[in-house]
Amino acid sequence: MIRLFSVFVFFLTIQCSFAQINVYPSHWWIGMKSSSLQLMIHSNENLEQKVSLKQPGLVIKKIFQPENKHYLFVDLEILPTAKPGRFVFSFSDGKSFSYELKLRQKNPSTHQGVRSEDLIYLIMPDRFVNGDPTNDSFKDLRDTMSDRKNPFARHGGDLAGVESKLDYLKDAGVTSIWMTPVMENDMPIMNENVWKMSGYHGYWITSHYNVDKRLGGNEAYKKLVQTAHQKGLKVIQDAVYNHIGNHHHTVLDLPMKEWLNQWPVYTGPDHREEVFFDPYASSAEKNKMIGGWFVPHLPDLNLSNPYVAKYMIQQNIWSTEEFGIDGWRVDTYKYCDEQFLNDINAALIREFPQLTVFGESWTNSVAGAAYFTQNNLNVPFKHQIKGVTDFPLQAAIMDVLNQPFGWNQGIMKVYSTLAQDFLYKDPFTNCIFLDNHDMNRFFSMAGENLNKYKIGLGLLLTTRGIPQVYYGTEIAMKNFMDPNDAAVRLDFPGGWKLDNADKFSSNGRSPIEQEAFDFFKSIANFRKGSAALTKGKLVQFIPKNGVYVYFRISDKQKIMCVVNSSNKEEKINLSTFNEIISQNKILLDVLNRQTKNIDQNPIDIPPVSFQIFELK
Repeated sequence: MIRLFSVFVFFLTIQCSFAQINVYPSHWWIGMKSSSLQLMIHSNENLEQKVSLKQPGLVIKKIFQPENKHYLFVDLEILPTAKPGRFVFSFSDGKSFSYELKLRQKNPSTHQGVRSEDLIYLIMPDRFVNGDPTNDSFKDLRDTMSDRKNPFARHGGDLAGVESKLDYLKDAGVTSIWMTPVMENDMPIMNENVWKMSGYHGYWITSHYNVDKRLGGNEAYKKLVQTAHQKGLKVIQDAVYNHIGNHHHTVLDLPMKEWLNQWPVYTGPDHREEVFFDPYASSAEKNKMIGGWFVPHLPDLNLSNPYVAKYMIQQNIWSTEEFGIDGWRVDTYKYCDEQFLNDINAALIREFPQLTVFGESWTNSVAGAAYFTQNNLNVPFKHQIKGVTDFPLQAAIMDVLNQPFGWNQGIMKVYSTLAQDFLYKDPFTNCIFLDNHDMNRFFSMAGENLNKYKIGLGLLLTTRGIPQVYYGTEIAMKNFMDPNDAAVRLDFPGGWKLDNADKFSSNGRSPIEQEAFDFFKSIANFRKGSAALTKGKLVQFIPKNGVYVYFRISDKQKIMCVVNSSNKEEKINLSTFNEIISQNKILLDVLNRQTKNIDQNPIDIPPVSFQIFELK
């Protein structure tokens, strides 16, 4: 791709009476699988290219200075003889800085990864619980607003608030939490469309080495992860490789012209992933997909630049080791340089073999989703990530709730979507979901119909994959993205001291909210102890008259799930499923603990219902 110097980016010369030197990564560890480390050294003054180091076990292999003399890139080799501690780099003009190598902490509860036996709970920390009102705003940040009455401003939720609700989440059946990005978003209020918005969501990153202090900072994040692990919960961090906020130091003081994808005028992507695997695709449109900027205030990183790639790879390794997280969800995955994606995934797995990484690939087809993960496709580029966020299955479940049964609509869409799983290397590693922070709320998409809610949630928690729910789904929080996504990111009621109702407690819930919560909790906790639902194979039968029957089977357990998507009672003949149930005599209804004798055939299936049976 030809990259031109952008009219949106400029060098910012900082006038200062003294040299301020920052180093990235901020520190490192001995004992890593890779012995190489590249330091980005940044100053507000020009840096001398000659750097010396007298430290046993450390060798400077290469020094590179880009056109902006405020930067140096120093490649180190960490020998097996290196010892932990602080040491000094010296410049030829007398300037110096210290750097620390630490000893890796071996903790068996860290970097566990998430698997199909997990249930992920997605939280936007600013909108969940305000555990520490003293960190709601800071005068030294560009955005000083904290106003719960403004849907586009920060509301004060934080990591201490998330920590305070870990027992609530565990009791509800959750095993893992994924939070929208926690790293610093020191951005001013920005214009998006006609609204003035803050970076409360976390996707406008301005520092990759500091957790936003409005969330509590680095120490609060470490404490949250440690407490979660002590309670048997895992933590997934949200990454953004594709872009950064325009007040990141590498934008305010650009290291080199090729640090960003440059265009003569603002150019955005067309958002069509087909350009990567379409045999007839235009190269120019593929270049726009990789290099186009989402919005003018989110500069697009040139991930094919080896210095950018190294910076991002090391940052993700640093965060994994520093905070002890268990996995990554990667935002805007399909917009990134493809070779970079394979390289960063390989580097992470080399250092943390059990770590989980899944990419957000908002695709229009099963083939499109499969393209961005390990697959069975004959395509020119092979992605190596193990799983993606499964948008095709999400769309199919929504069709169940909003379309009548037909040859290729309604419940048939779930059947036909899962039938295409042969395209994936392992579809059980996909993250499956009903909604998230960028979509209409699931309960609203289900028409605020509690029976449809149970169908959607039942499918999510019993089919293949790693299920993820959006905060508030368990109490049937609702809304459409009207006028924009702030409407689906409302505060969790009870997360602030002055809230009228506390919906973390049964005392504060309406009858519908309590019924939704009870249904969620019952299946989620049953799922925890079910080998069939978490690890078993999936066998599905062609839907008939709007009724879909499928089984999850392990060596020691068989589960039968039945969805009736029609508006009338239907009957199913159990002999249809003799290949699976022939050795069983009893159906135990998991939700109401009632039993049915398999010989009492056929069985009645209520209209618009989800049922789950354990075969005895």
